[in-house]
Amino acid sequence: MNGWVKNSCLVLVCLFLWQARVEAKQLAVVVAKTNATSALTAADLAKLFKLDGAKWPDGKNVTLVFFDPSSADMQIALQKIYKMQPDEFKTWMASHRASILFVHSEEELLKAVESVPGAVGLIDVYSITNRINVVKVDGKLPLEQGYLLRGN
Repeated sequence: MNGWVKNSCLVLVCLFLWQARVEAKQLAVVVAKTNATSALTAADLAKLFKLDGAKWPDGKNVTLVFFDPSSADMQIALQKIYKMQPDEFKTWMASHRASILFVHSEEELLKAVESVPGAVGLIDVYSITNRINVVKVDGKLPLEQGYLLRGN
């Protein structure tokens, strides 16, 4: 095989693997270590993230920690939790600005969830650390079969 063919094959393999990772992406619902919530039903998760009765069982207000709405993570949330189109979601966010904190990196998300009382976020399962707690959804943790927040 000549060098051009080898390089072309390598590029195709890399693109396939990248696409597979995007499609298989899974998010974890994370809260601070001080938050006693360890499990939610999908319905309760949707209420929490839609800020319907936006308080934790201990009475703290819920603060949503989000990436940019156009990010892959937020697209999964739009599809699986909010069941809204992007324009509907923008309108919803505008009416709930006081309860939403936007971050630009997974490290910022971890810091916000750790330090902001009542914060909850969504993070790629491969970025989970022992600094936060992962919340089960419908009795399942990320990477378990049937977990809600799995990409396409």
